Amino acid sequence: MKRVVLFLATNLAVVLVLTLVMNLLGLGRVVSEQGLNIPALAVMSIVIGFTGAFISLLLSKPMAKWSTGARVIEQPTNATEQWLVQTVRRLSERAGIGMPEVAVYEGEPNAFATGAFKNSALVAVSTGLLQSMNQEEVEAVLAHEVAHIANGDMVTLTLIQGVVNTFVVFLARVVGFFIDKLLFRKEDSAPGIGYYATVFVCEILFGLLASIIVAWFSRQREFRADAGAAKLMGTPVPMQHALARLGGLAPGALPQSMAALGISGSGGGWGALFSTHPPMEQRIAALQQLRQSL
Repeated sequence: MKRVVLFLATNLAVVLVLTLVMNLLGLGRVVSEQGLNIPALAVMSIVIGFTGAFISLLLSKPMAKWSTGARVIEQPTNATEQWLVQTVRRLSERAGIGMPEVAVYEGEPNAFATGAFKNSALVAVSTGLLQSMNQEEVEAVLAHEVAHIANGDMVTLTLIQGVVNTFVVFLARVVGFFIDKLLFRKEDSAPGIGYYATVFVCEILFGLLASIIVAWFSRQREFRADAGAAKLMGTPVPMQHALARLGGLAPGALPQSMAALGISGSGGGWGALFSTHPPMEQRIAALQQLRQSL
């Protein structure tokens, strides 16, 4: 799950930095004695929201390598590495995308793909996954990750994140303005401590709500990537077997900032709303339905 969580964490950090910079430069002052400047607030919200998301996208591949310690296979040093590179190349050609970088990292069973562009992405697998699965199951996992790249999931995630960022920034300041006026009842409209405190709290609360939307999209894209793997391999069976195998293993923990990027990961109860991956049972059932329709 490394890819998405890293993306979301980077996005949040960038949004906070951009907000601070714009305030220091005087570009974020959308509340004055004349009241709330809605057009200026909308522009500021869009700039902060989408800039943060796109910077996170551009940083996604180097951040993924750094956070996992992934080693890119420049020249295969053994039969396993040679097979990995050849398999990713074959799947990428079938998917109609450029050859991604292929990497291996130390850890429990997991894998991820990331990158800002379809033709210069990264596919990484853990040593635990290579040791726990047979070759057909590993190939299915690789096909799943290649399908993520071919589907343009990271770009779509960026656009969705940009939209929800925009609403978070905008609504937090609107609520902050009215709370400040309601509680402090000042004669002028200049922002006070109530405004800044409310904006801070609202950005956290609205950010949590926004993460539910992003997590829902992430779950849908997992179903699409599973189906994409089945298409690349010509049958859903290997992907079903790979998911069943993963369901019986403890998923390799990825940095919290990348949780949505991995092949597996789920949550129960209220945590299911924030889960970036559907339960394995649902994913296997979806593939079974796909198999029956073929």
